[in-house]
Amino acid sequence: MFTLAKNELYRLFLSPLAWIILALTQLILAYLFLSHIDYYVQIQAKISTIPGAPGVTELIAMPLLNNAAILLLLITPLVTMRLIAEERRNESLPLLLSAPLSIYEIVLGKFLGTFGFLMILLLLIILMPVSLSIGSHIDFSLLASGFVGLTLLLASFTAIGLYLSSLTKQPTIAAMTTFSSLFLLWIIDWAGNSQTVGESSGLFSWLSLLRHYQPFLQGEVHSSDISYYLIVSITFIILTVRRLDSERLN
Repeated sequence: MFTLAKNELYRLFLSPLAWIILALTQLILAYLFLSHIDYYVQIQAKISTIPGAPGVTELIAMPLLNNAAILLLLITPLVTMRLIAEERRNESLPLLLSAPLSIYEIVLGKFLGTFGFLMILLLLIILMPVSLSIGSHIDFSLLASGFVGLTLLLASFTAIGLYLSSLTKQPTIAAMTTFSSLFLLWIIDWAGNSQTVGESSGLFSWLSLLRHYQPFLQGEVHSSDISYYLIVSITFIILTVRRLDSERLN
């Protein structure tokens, strides 16, 4: 399993797409990071006289992590689209399924390899707000909360992309369906807010990826939000296993 994950990560870094994603992500978020710093410098004199005013963590780091989540929602489908779809398109999937590995090991290997790449990307992102500690005070507990939330969010992104990649042999279709699904789960809470029926509103709110991520940005780590992301990740991993297992039996 770990050998497959290592090979998957190695294959990603052999692709120009991975390096382009790393470069563009850092470029876009670095621009937003500097914009947040510039805004903070402009209002620092005004908020310094307010007791309990938000600091650099609340005004720079947390907005950056919020922007990072939206950007990663756009990027993850490009990373996950080839996981299984390309194997099927190249007709190498039967060879992979015939390997002396269980379906669970194959799926988890694919998942961990891709998730490892996204974690490298996340670590590069988190270095930006950490660098603020050189000249200012950083609330590391709040920053850690945001980091945990973004990690769980990425795990769910990866699991959903992995499953949708197993449904087709065209990576482009896998990317489009993954983005559509993630975007729907991101904004579904908006539909919940417009509902007049309490049960419908509660269901839409519970399904929202955004609703469960926002408390982490406020320093609130709830077991219900952690459980939600774990349920989503495990559910789609199991669905991928069942999908591939049916192909192995056929």
